[in-house]
Amino acid sequence: MRIDSHQHFWIYEPKEYPWITDELAAIRKDYLPEDLRPLLESLSFDGCVAVQARPSTRETQWLLELADEHPFIKGVVGWVDLTAPDVREELEEFARHPKLKGIRHLLQDEPDDAYMLRPDFKRGIGVLGEMGLVYDLLLFPRHLPYAVELVSQFPEQQFVLDHLAKPPIKEGRLSPWREEIRRLAALPNVVCKLSGMVTEADWHGWRKEDFTPYLDVVLEAFGPQRLMIGSDWPVCTLAGEYRPVMEIVIDYISQLSEDEQAGILGRNAVRIYQLGP
Repeated sequence: MRIDSHQHFWIYEPKEYPWITDELAAIRKDYLPEDLRPLLESLSFDGCVAVQARPSTRETQWLLELADEHPFIKGVVGWVDLTAPDVREELEEFARHPKLKGIRHLLQDEPDDAYMLRPDFKRGIGVLGEMGLVYDLLLFPRHLPYAVELVSQFPEQQFVLDHLAKPPIKEGRLSPWREEIRRLAALPNVVCKLSGMVTEADWHGWRKEDFTPYLDVVLEAFGPQRLMIGSDWPVCTLAGEYRPVMEIVIDYISQLSEDEQAGILGRNAVRIYQLGP
């Protein structure tokens, strides 16, 4: 299967999505499965992984209901409060749904950069591992040292790094992001999504070659077996339409073997998220 490993759905309400600021006003509208399906089909993609966009268990439930209605939604990365005393009970309830594959928290929005190292948060991560659920890391480069510490403390837990940790592509800088990415990639229980890059570049003037230095770093660091393509649709539409955004990665990996390309375009996501047909 060819899988878009990272995209979102929402019915826009200002109070529910405060992160969609005036700068992002172009995506202040509804994005639903019927909007994504033709985009997937245009590139012969078989399905997607729907990822949470707000810290709400109601959204987690809604995404699972969408996955029931639309078979091309192969998995859901939802949200629960990992610091809650009853996190185990809540996760057990959601995990009854076969398409719940992982959990994510908006770590990038927390005032404390070291939030992920809180004892109560780590307790929640431990529960994820017991249930075989993936944890998606949403980070800025400044969070990478804390992520290295977290991932190293849970060697049996599968982690997924979203959006290459949002490197400063617009500025053309590699360090210290590059060095921290290499430290994180040295830990075998983390993989990286090739997603979210265009919104870190010049929205109106990026070229495919702008991304090559960053893709080179993660390809060397993680290897093709630990990379997966993702669109970050509809957020990506702030800087580019679905096809050209996906073709950044599709064209870049054409240098690899057919088997390695197939892994990045879907097979790795199927393995990591344990996606069904």
